[in-house]
Amino acid sequence: MFLPEFASFVAAILFAVHPIHTEAVTGVVGRAEMLSSVFFLGALLCYARAASRRRCTDWRYVAACTACVGVAMLCKEQGITVTAVCVVYELFVAQKRRSTTGQNWLEVWGKGGWGCACGEAARRITTVCFATLALLAARLHVMGAQLPVFTRFDNPAGAALPPARHLTFAYLPALNAWLLTLPEALCCDWTMGTVTLLKSWRDPRNIATLALGTSLVAGGIHALRTRSSALSMGLALLVLPFLPASNLFFPVGFVVAERVLYMPSMGWCLIIAHGWRLLAKKRAMLAASTLIFLLLAFSAKTYVRNWDWKTEYTIFASGLKVNRNNAKLYNNVGHALEADGRYGEALEFFKTAVNVQPDDVGAHINVGRTFNHLGRYQDAEDAYVQAKSLLPKAKPGESYQARIAPNHLNVFLNLANLISKNATRLEEADMLYRQAISMRADYTQAYINRGDILIKLNRTKEAQEVYERALLYDSGNPDIYYNLGVVLLEQGKASQALAYLDKALELEPEHEQALLNSAILLQELGAADLRHLARSRLLKLLDKDSTNERVHFNLGMVCMDEGDAECAERWFRAAVHLKPDFRSALFNLALLLADRRRPLEAAPFLKQLVRHHPDHVKALVLLGDIYINSVKDLDAAESCYRRILELEPDNVQALHNLCVVAVERGKLAIAEECLTRAASLAPHEHYIQRHLAVVRARRAAVTPTNPANSPTNPPTEVKARWNYIPQQPPDPHETDPS
Repeated sequence: MFLPEFASFVAAILFAVHPIHTEAVTGVVGRAEMLSSVFFLGALLCYARAASRRRCTDWRYVAACTACVGVAMLCKEQGITVTAVCVVYELFVAQKRRSTTGQNWLEVWGKGGWGCACGEAARRITTVCFATLALLAARLHVMGAQLPVFTRFDNPAGAALPPARHLTFAYLPALNAWLLTLPEALCCDWTMGTVTLLKSWRDPRNIATLALGTSLVAGGIHALRTRSSALSMGLALLVLPFLPASNLFFPVGFVVAERVLYMPSMGWCLIIAHGWRLLAKKRAMLAASTLIFLLLAFSAKTYVRNWDWKTEYTIFASGLKVNRNNAKLYNNVGHALEADGRYGEALEFFKTAVNVQPDDVGAHINVGRTFNHLGRYQDAEDAYVQAKSLLPKAKPGESYQARIAPNHLNVFLNLANLISKNATRLEEADMLYRQAISMRADYTQAYINRGDILIKLNRTKEAQEVYERALLYDSGNPDIYYNLGVVLLEQGKASQALAYLDKALELEPEHEQALLNSAILLQELGAADLRHLARSRLLKLLDKDSTNERVHFNLGMVCMDEGDAECAERWFRAAVHLKPDFRSALFNLALLLADRRRPLEAAPFLKQLVRHHPDHVKALVLLGDIYINSVKDLDAAESCYRRILELEPDNVQALHNLCVVAVERGKLAIAEECLTRAASLAPHEHYIQRHLAVVRARRAAVTPTNPANSPTNPPTEVKARWNYIPQQPPDPHETDPS
């Protein structure tokens, strides 16, 4: 549109291989720039078609241009600048082509011919500009007429005082122009201390600012004098798309971002191609060799730069080769190492970030989190406390939300999660969560974790209130509904708890904890019509993770409720296979086998259970019963009962069965004394009184002359009624912000 064919090809090939595009093309976040550029150019092409006729406007193309402007803006804010580019096109290209005398629009306007020559153009420009203003107003309305909040780490100059603020912002366009011209020192992140602030007029970098300004002014004057379409549009495409990211009108969330140069590079390539064409007319060999060298250098740099973007580690490590004053790069290299489980190496980078930027809250948080992974909890707590001390202090009349970056509030969650491991410090953890909520009322994560602490403190009513308040800010969060179900379950409100668990599953059908605990609750409610639903939820979990022993165990419990002992045994065995020390599964499997008259098969599981859990009283009682009645090993049975009495000296059942061992051994005097003690501990247990009477009668029947006259049918043990172990209350869903 603006250059001869070969010069246009030169511009296009320069654009194709320019290394500055690597971030926009290879980094996934850059798709916003590319999408916006497509519609940016589409808007310009549509406007060119609309302005192609001498005496009339094709308003269909004006409408298409407006639509492309809107889409370009929605892809990336700087897309809206295409309207200004269209205006430049109208004034310096379209009007020039219409002038039969070769005069430009300034000369026509100077002679009073504006209304005649430019009336149609004015209508086109007015239509596109008003449509753009309407789009901009809609955009501002959606954003609430507020700019995003950035910290001084994102853009240090934005928080600096004059003249450093203005001098630095004026210098940044010159730095961007240098990156376009010599894209050698490319970096994925230019925030924090990458660009040192210009604090005085004596800083030599101010020369670059003056040089850029002079060059742009000179280029603009030259474009007016020569009426060069290529130079006019090149300057427009270079300058106008860059203005929203220039920091000149309002601060943005970065110092330099290579991806935002994707569209301005079009203007740069156009200007270079125009200059190359002029050079080629005078010195063809020099122009050819310069072009070949430039293309080879750019191609090589682009190829190498793409390898930098292969992984998170390589891109951030490559940034450190260019700049070692940016704490964010050290943090991001640490994050990449942390993701691979290389915590020791990650810690060194996080510590370096703290040394480079001692007031970086995020760096201290990273150090604390890594210490936590390494099990150095005191060091982790110290790092979190240091991060917390760096947060801005409250000022009367100011909102915390506008002064503290949301991710920095994670220090309260991380510190609270750490100290809550100590049951004596739960109140301290609760205070930290309350402090985080006071700083940001919609901090849902803090509500969730605080509710967990309140449950541990047995303050379930307060926990319920906390979760209900969290729903005001995030009504679509399944974790909150799940935790409300847990709270109501703690309060004994099973039906209400089930309703909240079902709501969590409605929002997130794959919510594993809600699936498991709602299935347990359905099973415990005992309704036959609910067992099918419980089974289906457990089987759904099993499809997701066949190694979850709790799912196998609870499927066994459902089978028990249905009276299918074989099915229950199969699921219990699977649970024990997955987790050999699974307390509930081992005991219920042994109990099931004992009830099915297979005590010798039950004994190994009971021994396994006692080996992992020596304090399991019911297992010891059942194992002792098997030793007496099936194995006939009185010594082993006595050992079981004495172990129980060590744990629970007043355990009547164990004491009674120990008395039975004495009877089996024929030690009736010891048995009588033992049963007398058991009767005193449980005077209302009739079976103990009955057995005591039998022993006394047998002792009376034994005479000194016939000591062998002992009863052939000693009293057998009265087995206790066995109940399957109920499930533990489901645990609240916890988060670990990092």
